[in-house]
Amino acid sequence: MAKAADYIADVKRYDAGADEAHVQKIVNYCGIALQNRDSSLVSCSDETEKNRVRDGFCKKKLGMDADPAGKAVDAVCEMMKGDNQKSRVTFLYLLTKSVGKLSDL
Repeated sequence: MAKAADYIADVKRYDAGADEAHVQKIVNYCGIALQNRDSSLVSCSDETEKNRVRDGFCKKKLGMDADPAGKAVDAVCEMMKGDNQKSRVTFLYLLTKSVGKLSDL
């Protein structure tokens, strides 16, 4: 099983004060998806993928409505635009932090 230690360095590129416990909760949420290279990444150029994050993670895990969730996903895509391969763990961490829901994990 994946561990937060495998992802914390990437998360800290965006948030130097990232808490490993929060990262571990996201790793646990992602589970088996992190074992496959394709599903361990988020593609911001794929509208279906962005909708999956919005409707899955944002709605189900964070309890967000579609419109604010879509805007938050777009904001994280913009934040990470320099990365060709966006780690799902980093993406979800930044998304959760940007909407102030780290404590809800």
